[in-house]
Amino acid sequence: LLGNLAMAELRNYQSQVGARADSAIDEGLRAYMLKVYNLMAIALVVTGAVAYGTFNLAVSNGQLTQLGALLFTSPLRWVIMLAPLAFVFLFSFRIDRMSVSTAQMTFWAFAALMGLSLSSIFLVFTGASITQTFFVTAAAFGALSLYGYTTRRDLTAMGSFLIMGVFGLILAMLVNLFLQSSALQFAISAIGVLVFAGLTAYDTQKIKESYFEGDAAVLGRNAIMGALTLYLDFINMFQFLLSFLGDRD
Repeated sequence: LLGNLAMAELRNYQSQVGARADSAIDEGLRAYMLKVYNLMAIALVVTGAVAYGTFNLAVSNGQLTQLGALLFTSPLRWVIMLAPLAFVFLFSFRIDRMSVSTAQMTFWAFAALMGLSLSSIFLVFTGASITQTFFVTAAAFGALSLYGYTTRRDLTAMGSFLIMGVFGLILAMLVNLFLQSSALQFAISAIGVLVFAGLTAYDTQKIKESYFEGDAAVLGRNAIMGALTLYLDFINMFQFLLSFLGDRD
């Protein structure tokens, strides 16, 4: 009898300890994900501010300024267009060797460079349609990311398929640079929205799982890489939505 009572008491104690541990993990995970979303949100603000500021400096009274001609009509535009892609690859390979503060500053620099690259959308689309598409993207992104965070379904298989879809999109976009087909461009945009919508859910689940890996420094870098991943999902979904929802100026 005494043995049974002792065992019952031990099990009760273990359940209490387990509950406290689970609570601590939940609180830590929420703080970690909040950091990821905050980093992403700040990066989007930096990108939007740089894009809009660059456009205002590049265009005056409906005409390109000298800066605008340099950015949008000279060979420099290709450097500006491709620089963010090179930056992502460099950042991905080097982040393990960076301190958390250096990685964070590098992320802000990338967000500013992306804003410079995106400034040309104000030449093509109306400000109202850009704003409207941004909020549509934000609503869709929020719902998809919430699904990725809360679902118990393993999205790994879906993620592998979607990553293959990204490479397919890149190939189709390169082909359409020469074909200039409006029908193919529409198809690319529609498929692009679906691919990055799915990647938003998949990446959120992957980021959530990364919370259980490594020490504080590793978690700090993981949070920045997670923010970068979701940032890219958002930006790509926004651009694909804008290409067929936006009103051209």
